[in-house]
Amino acid sequence: MPAAITMQSGRLSVPDQPILPYIEGDGTGPDIWRASVRVFDAAVERAYKGKRRITWREVLAGEKAFNTLGSWLPDETLAAFKEHLVGIKGPLTTPVGGGIRSLNVELRQRLDLYVCLRPVRWFKGVPSPVKRPGDCDMVIFRENTEDIYAGIEYAAGTEASQEFLSFLEQNFPKEFKKVRFGSRDAAAAWDRQLEATGMPARKQDAFGVGIGIKPVSYLGTERLVHSAITFALKEKRRSVTLVHKGNIMKFTEGAFKDWGYQVATRFFRDRIVTERESWILGNKEANSDLSPEANAKMIDPGYDMMTPDQRKKIVAEVETVLKLWPTHGQGRWKQMLLIKDSIADITLQQVLTRPKDFGVIATLNLNGDYLSDALAAQVGGIGIAPGANINYVSGHAIFEATHGTAPKYANLDQVNPGSLILSGEMMLRYMGWTEAADLVIKGMEGAIGAKTVTYDFERLMKAEGDTQVKKVKCSEFGGAVVQHMG
Repeated sequence: MPAAITMQSGRLSVPDQPILPYIEGDGTGPDIWRASVRVFDAAVERAYKGKRRITWREVLAGEKAFNTLGSWLPDETLAAFKEHLVGIKGPLTTPVGGGIRSLNVELRQRLDLYVCLRPVRWFKGVPSPVKRPGDCDMVIFRENTEDIYAGIEYAAGTEASQEFLSFLEQNFPKEFKKVRFGSRDAAAAWDRQLEATGMPARKQDAFGVGIGIKPVSYLGTERLVHSAITFALKEKRRSVTLVHKGNIMKFTEGAFKDWGYQVATRFFRDRIVTERESWILGNKEANSDLSPEANAKMIDPGYDMMTPDQRKKIVAEVETVLKLWPTHGQGRWKQMLLIKDSIADITLQQVLTRPKDFGVIATLNLNGDYLSDALAAQVGGIGIAPGANINYVSGHAIFEATHGTAPKYANLDQVNPGSLILSGEMMLRYMGWTEAADLVIKGMEGAIGAKTVTYDFERLMKAEGDTQVKKVKCSEFGGAVVQHMG
């Protein structure tokens, strides 16, 4: 009998006939859903010979919901995802005219899906702008509910924006001065500078400041980083990198980095080693007679220029790390999960130049948005990039196509359904149906390896001189994936 997935003792309990809600999606959504659901059903049938089967339940969101029910995100849709825990969706249109800013963000926040999970891997044969796309094999854990994307914003010139600026001016005058044009006096001063240089007069009504608030919490960081490390240990990944811009935003992004290390050492002490700890332990292993002071000089090249108090702090750090010797010394740390951090801007370079240095990335909302799309370009583009939004505590998860609706291609049966197909593969694996998930991967590898691809890949392959490539429709690509499952 069809039944809902439930959470039992902290683990998913998946019946043999789970009911899974799905949102078809807007624009090209119906095309890619029809191709994808065929793949999912075939994988489950071939893996379990009829012993397991998915009962699909359509729920509405986006344009279809608005045109049918007058609501962009009906309560019934949220209730279905809450009840059944696991579901999947196609791309959705961002509503116009106010109200919900983003249906995707709304779903994540309403269901508290705090992890945006974005695996990045290359399929042999997919055209790529880099020389060794196969080196790019990493998983991004993007915090999904905080940061700039929390949606705490006030438009320039509104009463709310002015109230916030007035509060800042009265209570935090030092910070208010950093709002460059937060007052009419500041705007007038700029006008005078313009006049002095003979520049055209500025429009006097062009005045206002848009305000955005960036919340980053310890608990939000803890649950994201805990999930990333748990995943990395389970999947035997080599490292977790905390990506941040803490050198500038010290109390938000910098706090994320510091709290991330705290989570790692508090919950996983015997299974992880931080990058600085690895330096200290490695130095001691190379020279057993090395003093803490000498070790401190080796891990901090500016040690000799530090104040006495700063030196004491570094030496104390070394002495604390050396207490780990019984569990981490004699090379044992080399077998443990490495926890490190990287500044966001240099990370965007290094995922191109040194992709093998990254296994799992844990980062905040905006950084994760940039990184996931940049990485997708290395392995074939956003059209083949899967994604999921997960709450590992409640079990709720929505898997999704990560690209937009592309309305000009709607109902043309042309677009690449790879993003939704691979998101479904993630869903099957999340449910514990690994045999079916493996068949989806096998089918994707076979279809692409046979050079049976949609127009986006066909165009790129031909540009690289491949004359054997065969362009197929969206539906035909789904059929090719099924065929290559074996």
